[in-house]
Amino acid sequence: MSGTDTDATAARRNMITRVARTVTDVLQPRNVLLAGMLAVGLATAGDWTGLLWGFLGALCAGLVPAGYIEWERGRGTWGDRHVVDRTQRAPIFLVILGSVGTGALIMVLGHAPQGILIAMISLWVMTTVLLAVNTVWKISVDSAVASAVVALLSVTHSLWWLCAGVPALAVCWSRVALRYHSVAQTVAGAAAGAATAAAFLFA
Repeated sequence: MSGTDTDATAARRNMITRVARTVTDVLQPRNVLLAGMLAVGLATAGDWTGLLWGFLGALCAGLVPAGYIEWERGRGTWGDRHVVDRTQRAPIFLVILGSVGTGALIMVLGHAPQGILIAMISLWVMTTVLLAVNTVWKISVDSAVASAVVALLSVTHSLWWLCAGVPALAVCWSRVALRYHSVAQTVAGAAAGAATAAAFLFA
C-alpha cells in the first residue's frame, strides 16, 4: 500500500471517528431521556402538566446519573462518561436504580399519569436487567436507552415514532465504531431497551 493510500485510509478512519463521536455525544442517554420523557409525560397526561412529570422522569433516569458520572470523573475515578471497564459500572447502575426508584415513588405519591409511571418502572426493570448482564458481560447502555425511548414513544404517542429507530441505530453504530462495544453488545442493549414497552401491554 502506497503512502497516499495509507493517508487516505487514515483520513477516512478519522472522519468516521469524528462522526461517531458526535453521534454518541449528542444522543447520549441524558439527552435522549430528557427529550423522550418530556414527550412521554406530555402524551400520557394530555396537557402541560405532563411536561413536569416528564422532567421528573428525565431528572431521575438521566440527569442525576449523568451528574454522578461527572462527579466521579472529576474525582479521577473514570476517564470519561463511557466507563469502558464493565467492572467499574456497578455503582452507576445502583445510582440509576435508586434515582429512578425515588422518582417512581414520587410519581405514585403525586398521582402521576399512569403512562409516565409505567415508563419509569419499565426503565427501572431495564436497568436491573442491564446490571445483571453487566456482572458477566459488557452490554451497551447507550443502545438500550435509545431503543427504550423509541419504544416508549411508540406506545404512548404513535407507531410513527418507530421511525426514530434510525437515530437509535446510529447510536448502536457509533458505539461499535468507537470500539466501546461489539455488535452483539449493542444488539443486546437495543433489545433490552425495546422490551421496556412490553409493560404497556398489561396496562
